[in-house]
Amino acid sequence: MISPPLLARFVGAGKPRYDDPMYEQETSGLMVRVQPQFLPEESAPDDNRFVWAYTIEIENRSAEPVQLISRFWRITDENGLTQEVTGEGVIGQQPVIPPGQSFRYTSAAPLAAPSGVMMGAYSMRRIKDGAAFDIAVPLFALDSPHQQRLAN
Repeated sequence: MISPPLLARFVGAGKPRYDDPMYEQETSGLMVRVQPQFLPEESAPDDNRFVWAYTIEIENRSAEPVQLISRFWRITDENGLTQEVTGEGVIGQQPVIPPGQSFRYTSAAPLAAPSGVMMGAYSMRRIKDGAAFDIAVPLFALDSPHQQRLAN
């Protein structure tokens, strides 16, 4: 587990660095932006431990408030090892996102290989009528400086 103060030190309290790649995808009026960042101080390449922080911003471009209910992640390393992660909310929250506003958080993912990819989805609920729907998290690369061949 990566401690929040350590994550903040590497990702500038949730603000990605200028040179980190950005991925985005819009579904049902919600724009999801992802910015991964390799964490060298948390990684131990000699022990096959490679760690990334990723900052996610969900912008509500629709006319209705929505709530994030749960998450699904599929994480695949360069060797084809795939992990699936599901759970309620994100970082212990099930945020309500009003129209025209955004929710941003930072989390981390460890791999046993120098490179990989992540993709996922959030299950959402419209506040007004309770309708459930899913939004996509775009496929994004987890590339480290310890790998010559990049995943993207």
